[in-house]
Amino acid sequence: MNLLLAEVAQATQRLADAGVPSPRFDAEELAAFVHGVKRGELHSVPDTDFDARYWETIARREAREPLQHITGRAFFRYLELQVGPGVFVPRPETESVVGWAIDAVRAMDVVEPVVVDLCTGSGAIALAMAQEVPRSRVHAVELSEDALKWTRKNAEGSRVTVHRGDALSALPELDGQVDLVISNPPYIPLTEWEYVAPEARDHDPEMALFSGEDGLDTIRGIERTAHRLLRPGGLVVIEHADTQGGQVPWIFTEERGWADAADHPDLNKRPRFATARKAMP
Repeated sequence: MNLLLAEVAQATQRLADAGVPSPRFDAEELAAFVHGVKRGELHSVPDTDFDARYWETIARREAREPLQHITGRAFFRYLELQVGPGVFVPRPETESVVGWAIDAVRAMDVVEPVVVDLCTGSGAIALAMAQEVPRSRVHAVELSEDALKWTRKNAEGSRVTVHRGDALSALPELDGQVDLVISNPPYIPLTEWEYVAPEARDHDPEMALFSGEDGLDTIRGIERTAHRLLRPGGLVVIEHADTQGGQVPWIFTEERGWADAADHPDLNKRPRFATARKAMP
């Protein structure tokens, strides 16, 4: 075992003792980041090239600073995104939400489908949709100016159009023209604050996490925005907490102009997102 791998083993134990959920992965990822190699190449780093700054990054992760803030990057589907303070770090569970949406848009008989991503944050969802549905026209909406700095960095050179705006009143110029509305909105109840992981609670923007006493305030607002934006037959896809699976589809009722409201599991078989279709007139 070379010096770096021995240090990674020690770092893994330190991170595990600190309660970090994925200590070995994080220890290896930080080692790769500091030394400019891939995780599978750590064994090839000569002992003389060991960089003591590795332990500075481990101390930051030990204090529960997000891994992605330390490295400045987050991976989402086929994307590498720039992230940092002021923007929500995209999570792996959202990848299954986007996968469903991509399949749904590809199945539409529409040459250039129009997609709107509300509460876009880093732009992960919008950029994945644009990349994997090449002829789509994607609009990304974000209210926070701090988050928008990261959205614009990530969207530079892409086909995504970035808008600063409130998800509850966004893009009136597109009313009735959108094929799919997608969102990973804030959905944590205010009463759950103390149970949120330190990485999110202490580093993600509060407005990207919490939404009223039951966590559903923003989703209720997005339901009206989506109905306004979508063409008849258009789809809405919205992420929620795994504990809200029985509640969110009931927001998209027939009385409000929806059909086929349903919940869907993530890769861990937990309820993760709801979908509905705007009813035909």
